[in-house]
Parts: sequence; structure tokens; C-alpha cells
Amino acid sequence: MERRQFMSLLGGAALAPLATSPANADPSDACGVPIARDDGWAVASINEDKLADRAALCRMADRIAAASDGNIHSVLVVRSGKLVFERYFRGHDEVPSRFYGSRVEDVTFNADTLHNIKSASKSVASLAVGIAIDRGLIRSINEPIFSFFPELSDLRSPEKDRIQLVHALTMSMGLAWVEATPATGDDNDEVRMHRASDPCRYVLGLSATAPPGEAFFYNTGALTLVSAIVRKATGHPLDEFARTALFEPLGITSFEWSRVKGDSNAGGGLRLRPRDMAKIGQLVLAGGRWNGRQIVPKTWIETSTESKLKATEHQSYGYLWWLGQSRLNGRKVDWIGALGRGGQSIRTVPELGLVVVVTAGYYQDYSPQAFQAQYGVFKDVLQGISPPV
Repeated sequence: MERRQFMSLLGGAALAPLATSPANADPSDACGVPIARDDGWAVASINEDKLADRAALCRMADRIAAASDGNIHSVLVVRSGKLVFERYFRGHDEVPSRFYGSRVEDVTFNADTLHNIKSASKSVASLAVGIAIDRGLIRSINEPIFSFFPELSDLRSPEKDRIQLVHALTMSMGLAWVEATPATGDDNDEVRMHRASDPCRYVLGLSATAPPGEAFFYNTGALTLVSAIVRKATGHPLDEFARTALFEPLGITSFEWSRVKGDSNAGGGLRLRPRDMAKIGQLVLAGGRWNGRQIVPKTWIETSTESKLKATEHQSYGYLWWLGQSRLNGRKVDWIGALGRGGQSIRTVPELGLVVVVTAGYYQDYSPQAFQAQYGVFKDVLQGISPPV
């Protein structure tokens, strides 16, 4: 898949409503004032207007609520370590089925509703890898990929022997891959991988098409390898390791992370509450610290959110993190993003001390209009933010 074809997966990039019923705002959240909860968040008072233009943010949220063709589920804004704005809506969502897969339901979202963050799960997996490396459980990002999979040595070749963990983290393994999109239906490598008896064997059995590290080529199969590597290195599936090493220190007490063939679906199976998504963003903004505790090494945060490869015309990629720019008052500001299909995004803007979380249900439409609808929320938030504080 070429870079321009992959724009559909950026920032929940181009995904549109499953249906066109109106999204109705929760009246209790009418002005977006966050409610203090026992979850570790400091919340801004309604009078702290230096952090954000609450009136502008509320006008934005009212437009979302009134839209007949929108499907934004939540918007949260954190500024200078405080939750300053929080608004939830009603819309169509894909929720886990009782028996298999998912089903579409009309959901009235609130602060306790778990939301599928899709490929933003990949960035959370990056944090777990950083913790495992810091603890000496994974020796280096430069470890050959086959050193973690001796049972798959029959798949080795001179080309594949050059693949390292770092190439999985930067989407540059150089293996053939067809990503799952609405256009491909079930005819893609992601579906075939999940159906395979050994998903890691499926991924590493694909043909080499380019030298590792040479170019960005989005491959959710890389996360199947990362998930298995974390399990092999730590002795626990990724979801269990993340629970003790990352989520519990962050005060994240409710989450779901689906598994495929026994391994956590690191490519897109994590469900979090939006307030907890915001904690992930604040953790990155604060160099791996949360409420005075160092949870992820600062060096990993800095390294993993540095540009490694050009991913699209306007965005680059770190270790499972997107890096981009947006315009604010005629100048460009840099952002770091965990981005997922359907409009899921956690964006941090370091120079503004800002975290913006958006969840949405734009799962089946890759049109430019759908992308503009969900990315427009982030742009509107930027316009409602004061200069650096």
C-alpha cells in the first residue's frame, strides 16, 4: 500500500458515519465543565479562562450535537495538566458482540463508556515496549526479529534476517502487506493473519519487497509480532503486562484488550474510557510522568516520538506514533498523535501544553468529507486555546 492510499488510517483519518441520525449531547455536560472524579485528574474550574476559551469550545460541541450527519462521540481537552473541557454525545458505535465480532448500536456516551480506540492501540503498545526495554526484558530495538521467534527459523532468508524490532516499530519491515479497509473486504492480509493458526508465522512468511528500514509501509501485522515479543519477553500477554506496568500506575481501572490466538490485539483491540485516553496523552506530554511518578522512561518518550520516517505527504512516524503539524494563528504547531480508524485520536501539542482526545464512529467511510469532519474538531480546539501559559 502506498503512502497516499494509507491516508484513510491517519488520525482516524477518513472515516465516516455508519448512519445519519443526529448526535444528541448529554444535557448534564452542556457547558463542557469536567466533573471531579476520583481518577487522578485535576479539573479546571469554570473561571480558569486562561487555559481555554470555554465559550468557543462549547459552540464547537453544540455544532457537533446539532449535526444531522455527524458521529463524534466525545471531545476532551487537557491544558497544563488539567482537564478543562469534556463533552459526550450520542451516536452509532461498533460494540463487542456477545458471541463473535462486533455489532452496531446507538450509544449515549458518558465518562464511563469504554471506546474502541482502534489503531491508537499501537501507540499504547509502544509505551509497553519502552517499559520492557527499560526493565531489561527486551535487550534492544535493534534485536533481529527472528531472535524472538526461533520456532520460525524455517522462514528465514538473507533479506528477512535483516528485519529488526525497530522495523516493526516504524512500519518499515519491507514485507508485502494488504491492509484491511472497507474496499478490501475480507481480501486482505489482516483478515488472513487473524484466521491463520499461527499469526506470527503468517506475517513473517510474507515475501520481502524492500530492504528493512528503507520506507514506511503500514502493516498491522507488525503489531502481531510486537505483541508476541512482549509476551515472550515479559512472560505475560501484552494486556496483562500493560495492566500492571502502565494502566494501574495511571489509575486506569477499566479497560478491555481483545486477544487473537492468545495474544493481545496490539494492532487495534484496546477499549479505553476517553478520560483514560487523555492520561496516555498527558503521560507523553510530561515525558513519561503521571502525578509525580515516572512510569515510562523519559528517553523512550523522547525517542519514540521523534520522526524516523516520512509516512505521508504531511506526516511522519516514530515508534508507533504519528507526527504532524497544524496551523494556529498563521503559524505551524507540532503535534504527536495516537490515531485510529473511525476518528479515534489522542493528540498532544507540546508547545501549548495541550492534549486533545476525540472518539467517533466514522468506521466505514474513507471520504475526504469524513476526514474533515473529525480532524476539524482538533482544529476547532486549537482555535479555542490561548497562547502558551
